[in-house]
Amino acid sequence: MRLNTETIVEKALLLVALSALMSLLLIAVFIFKEGVPFMVKVGPGAFLFSSEWEPQNGLYGIFPMIIASIWVTLGAMLVGAPLGIAGAVFLNEFVPRGVMRVVKPAIELLAGIPSVVYGFIGVMVLAPLIRAHLGGPGLSVLAAAVILGVMILPTVMSIATDAINAVPNSYREGALALGATRWQAVHMVVVKAARSGIIAGVILGMGRAIGETMAVIMVAGNAVRAPGSPLDSVRTLTANIALEMGYASGMHRQALFATGIVLFLFIMVLNSIAMAAMRTRAGGR
Repeated sequence: MRLNTETIVEKALLLVALSALMSLLLIAVFIFKEGVPFMVKVGPGAFLFSSEWEPQNGLYGIFPMIIASIWVTLGAMLVGAPLGIAGAVFLNEFVPRGVMRVVKPAIELLAGIPSVVYGFIGVMVLAPLIRAHLGGPGLSVLAAAVILGVMILPTVMSIATDAINAVPNSYREGALALGATRWQAVHMVVVKAARSGIIAGVILGMGRAIGETMAVIMVAGNAVRAPGSPLDSVRTLTANIALEMGYASGMHRQALFATGIVLFLFIMVLNSIAMAAMRTRAGGR
């Protein structure tokens, strides 16, 4: 009876795992089925490298939105990655374990806040501050980067914390025994030993930043142009899909699915890099 129960549970778990993989496969097939014919018809060059996005006139260039997505994502990483890594080092190495057990879950709660709330804070607080003190419209690359940087902070910090926590205490003790200070042991030994896990966390945070939609729609300004400075308004790839899918039809609709293919490939590449970094970390233990 026990053997039968274990077999049933095993098969059920396998079925759930396969259903998740099949769902992902069906989504990918649907997106590619809708978007690839458009890219073949228009041409990848005209689609990816043209700066004109005027669907009503048959112009479907997404180059400004690709550049805007890159700017916003890199800006978010400049905000979120250093804070997340520094927070992980501080929690693991410089505070009592009791404090860490309280602070770490509190920071991870940030991941549960709806993105529209972050966007509302950006519109009501951050954008006016940028407009008053730095100039520009306020709704800009800078506003989107700061908001996304805060949003990816739990992802980066959580994975970096786990990576640093997994470093054996013998590494720290050996460095201290050789005469290193506490900071030197952390900087030269612990962080380097956890580097692959930290990199994986940063890359996964980058994937979250690329895929974010609602907050970016609210704070980026939604101007279809390549940014010339962090104070310019822009529209990202995800924002373009969300804003126009409701009324798009025909070639316009196919162009949005093709935009989804570009995003899909971006995120797949980032996830592959993250998995490779995690395997490197596991192999180095």
